[in-house]
Order: sequence, then C-alpha cells, then structure tokens
Amino acid sequence: MLSIRTLFVIIGFYISSSCILAQEHHSTTATAPHEPAAASHVEGTAAAHATHEGGEGEFNVAEMILHHIADANEFHVGPWTIPLPCIIYKDGKLDMFSSSVFEHGHKEYNGYKLEHGRVKTVDGSKFTDLSITKNVFTMLLAALVLCLIFFSVAAAYRKRPGQAPKGLQSVFEPLIAFVSDDIAKANIGEKKYMRYVPYLLTLFFFILANNLLGLVPFFPGGGNVTGNIAVTLVLSVITFIMVNVSGSKDYWGHIFWMPGVPLILKPLMAILEFIGIFTKPFALMIRLFANISAGHIIILSLVSLIFIFGKMGQNAVGVAGGVAVTVPFVLFMNAIELFVAFLQAYIFTMLSALFIGMAVEEHHHAEEHH
Repeated sequence: MLSIRTLFVIIGFYISSSCILAQEHHSTTATAPHEPAAASHVEGTAAAHATHEGGEGEFNVAEMILHHIADANEFHVGPWTIPLPCIIYKDGKLDMFSSSVFEHGHKEYNGYKLEHGRVKTVDGSKFTDLSITKNVFTMLLAALVLCLIFFSVAAAYRKRPGQAPKGLQSVFEPLIAFVSDDIAKANIGEKKYMRYVPYLLTLFFFILANNLLGLVPFFPGGGNVTGNIAVTLVLSVITFIMVNVSGSKDYWGHIFWMPGVPLILKPLMAILEFIGIFTKPFALMIRLFANISAGHIIILSLVSLIFIFGKMGQNAVGVAGGVAVTVPFVLFMNAIELFVAFLQAYIFTMLSALFIGMAVEEHHHAEEHH
C-alpha cells in the first residue's frame, strides 16, 4: 500500500511540475534549473561561447553560467549533443519533432527556432511547450528510479517478513525509519502521523533523488530539478494544500480569533496570522531553490577560473595554474553539495511535517479550562 501511494504522489509531483515547466519558455533564465558544473563539460562549450562573443580566446563567464543554469531542449555532453523530443501545441495543432532539426540553433524548422537551448517561435507568437526538456527528463528518471526502489523494497518485505533487511532494504530502512519516526512522528504526533508518512517519504526521496541527479556531471544527470523555482513552487503548494486541508478548528481559531490576546489586538493578529499561511510555503520554496542554485553557480564560477587563468597566461602554464587552483576548490564544493543534497531534502520534509503538525494539533488553553 505504501508503494502504491508513493507511486501516485510521484506522478502528481511530475505532472504538476512539468505543467509549470512547460510555460517557462517566456521566462528569464534566472529562474530556470541548472546543469551541474564539470570541467570537461564547460570546456566542451567554452569555444562556442567564445565564438558567440566574436573573438577567439574570449570567454564570457556570465553567459556560460546562465547557459548552464538554464533549461534546454537538448543535453550537452562535452562537444556532443543529445536531442530531446519537442512537443509544441499552437493554434489547435500539435507538432512533434526532435530538437536535432535545429542543428544546435543554426537552423529554423516549421516556424520555430532554438534560442539559448529553448524552442521559440520565429515571429515571437505564443505557444504551449510540452516538450521533454532536460528537467522533465530528469524528473521522469527520478520517478522511475524511486518506483523501482520502493517496489523492490516492498517486495522484499513481503517475501521475508520479520527477517533482517538485506540489499536495498538495509540501505533504505534507516532512511525510511528516520523520516517516519524522527520527522513525521516527532512533529505531527503519535496519533496522527501515520496518515502523512507516505507523503513525507515521497517528498524526501523525490527531492533527494533530484538533488543527487543534479550532481552528476554527465548524461543522464545534469538537470537539477530542485534548482528550478517552478518545481519548488509546486512542492510548496502541495504542502500548503496538505496543511490547510488538514487544519483543525483550533488551527483556524488561532488564525482568525487568537485566544489569550486582548480583544483590541485580535483583528490585527488575525491579519498577521492569515499572511503567515502564505509566507510559510513561500519560505519553503525560496529556501530549496536558493540553496541548490547557489551551490552550483559557485562551482561553475570556480571552473571558469581555469579559462580565465588560461587567458591571462596565454599558454599551457596559465591553464595548468588555473587547474591547480580550481580543482581542489571544486572538489571541496562538490563534497559540500553532496551534504547539502541530503540536508535540503531533510529541511523541506521536516518543515512540511512541522507545519502539518501545527495544523492538526489540539490546543488546550487555560482560558478554555477556566
């Protein structure tokens, strides 16, 4: 039963997030997901950026970073490109084709063009982009991996009831117990926590899986979904709905008519508490997006030092000096990012459980006893 619920929640995450991602072709790249830094990957596109700037040896760091943190209709693997399906709905018609028809942005096709890795119309008209982009592909991959893992673990429990865990069981049982006992039970309460465990488990592993995939610097990794504010928005909205649908009468009473407060202050406190309903999921959204994005932008900036030192040295000595300075810092930041991948999954899940616990808690006030 837990695996079936997990599957449905994962599918819900994917559908909601991909629908928002489909509308992002008109947004700025500052809110788009990113591709993790890898020296070989950046090196493979450095020449393209230099050519775009119009001069050999020129390297635009800002453009390179914006290019790598943006969503795209294709994967870049060093000098190679892996095309992805483009699904465009416009004027009541559905167009389906591969991004390879654009020849890396050098060619137009059927009124469309590839600009900064995303499909745009040549005349600037609007359309609905349902393409399997780098980020949608990563979400599908994460969902598939999680389904395989959870169904495998559930089957092992059915085959070996009451026995010591083996294989994937031994790896995931401590994590499942941690989320169930130390997050859900501790924040929601022993009486009501079990009904929210499937959601919290799925939330934790979905964020963790995408965080880890974002650290893989080569295909099929590279699209860090949690660095996209649209995805973190969907996750926070689901938590927002879960919290307020589960809210008890005491929860709503504290918001609109807070007990223990002078009568003259009750209307003011009601306004503040009502605003707090929306600031909590907003904080969830921004925290996950900002922490994941910031770490990868730092890594990309450090990798850029290789090319900056190479340009300053104008020879192999300059490049070697850049590598000697940069590589230790990049390795250190990657280790930090691995820790952050687990930490941010934990924080988002823990705060979600805390907000749910605050909503379902039954309060007993002194004035009520009086």
